[in-house]
Amino acid sequence: MGTNHQGAPTMQTETDVPPPAPLPDDSTVCVVSVKGLKENWQRWSDERQEYQKHNPFSQDARPAATAGPQRGQDGYGRPLQGSMTEQRGKDAHTHIGREVQELCEVIRSIGEARGRDGAVIAVEFGKLFEHYVTISNKVVGILLRARKQGLVHFEGEMLWQGQDDRVVITLLQ
Repeated sequence: MGTNHQGAPTMQTETDVPPPAPLPDDSTVCVVSVKGLKENWQRWSDERQEYQKHNPFSQDARPAATAGPQRGQDGYGRPLQGSMTEQRGKDAHTHIGREVQELCEVIRSIGEARGRDGAVIAVEFGKLFEHYVTISNKVVGILLRARKQGLVHFEGEMLWQGQDDRVVITLLQ
């Protein structure tokens, strides 16, 4: 029912009523009842709480089973056994090991025999850098790793291109 311009009541017909607004194009069913709204809210709340249990940035306490070892325990600072992180670490370790071996092969091939019996092979950093940089751009990092493993020796803590070109790198094995 409505009113006309003189204020008298009038009857509305079906054509005067606007059509209902279209529902949003969503995969969830929209329930209009109070009970349906409550159920939808509870479902969302439960899903959110479950998500927050696995969110490492959440303030919610995670279960002890997924927390991993604590400081001072065996395995602390290591990825969980069988995890993808552990596998990526193993793959990286293998890859770097191959690069260290390849660097030693390059030193053997371009280095010069030194010493009394010629058993010591050495090369200057500049020559090694120019040759090895075409193989890998990580030559300094690989050299540091090889020194840590006791495969090569050189003076200084770090090698810089240009500045340390005359530093001799000795192959120990």
